[in-house]
Amino acid sequence: MAIWKRTRRAALYVFLTVLGIFFCTPVLFLLTGSVTSRYELGQYLAPLSDAAKGFVYWKWMPDYPAFSHYENVLLFTPQFYVVFWNSVKITAFILAGQLLVAVPAAWAFAIYPFPRRRQLFTVYLVLMLMPFQVTMLSSYLVLNGLHLMNTHGAVILPAVFSTFPVFLIYRSFCGIPKELLEAARVDGAGEWQIFWRMGIPLASGGILSSAVLGFLECWNLIEQPLAFLKDQSLWPLSLYLPEISLDQAGYAFVASVITLIPALFVFLLGRDYLERGIAASALKE
Repeated sequence: MAIWKRTRRAALYVFLTVLGIFFCTPVLFLLTGSVTSRYELGQYLAPLSDAAKGFVYWKWMPDYPAFSHYENVLLFTPQFYVVFWNSVKITAFILAGQLLVAVPAAWAFAIYPFPRRRQLFTVYLVLMLMPFQVTMLSSYLVLNGLHLMNTHGAVILPAVFSTFPVFLIYRSFCGIPKELLEAARVDGAGEWQIFWRMGIPLASGGILSSAVLGFLECWNLIEQPLAFLKDQSLWPLSLYLPEISLDQAGYAFVASVITLIPALFVFLLGRDYLERGIAASALKE
């Protein structure tokens, strides 16, 4: 029996290792392509421009590694810094707005028993399930009426009032014992003190997990900028990458690697909080 258990565990480890390598393959593909010379990339990707030549092939280690693509992107491509700053600006304002709106809203839903609370929260959940295509026209009409079209505000404002952070943080606030809050009120603590000194620290896992998920979503926005931004100088990185032609494949690899770095850094930094927040959101009320 012990041998059978060890065999099963070893087989599971092998399977998970192979699966992990498979999922990491696109990242390895990017890293290899970013240091492959333009001549080699032209050989590897030539069938993409002429289907009659056969299939695309790839070497995981280039014959002559080169860092000229990084030099060209970082030193001689100023528009890359423009779109990178656009992504940073859009993401930062969306996350700040979501925290300012979602945290008090989630606290109110979780703590205060006002009339029709459950019905209103159900409406929030329904809005969370609606894809962007459903609300695109109404959002366009509102933003056009506010004269925000073709500005970063057209992307930032709708995202600030996203319902998903409210749902995620709400579950964390629901995990705070009601007796603890009542004891604080008996000791003379005001509602603001309870919210700031008890609610936020105790629900920090859910708040930080919503910030991590919000960053990963906002950093990769495609549909909203494409629908509301006509001026390409306002585009984020997510729209800059598809504009790179096949002749500039090396630029695309380098830009993709640079785009991946902030998302990977934020994920690794908030991985523990992300797991706690997801676990808390799965608990029943």
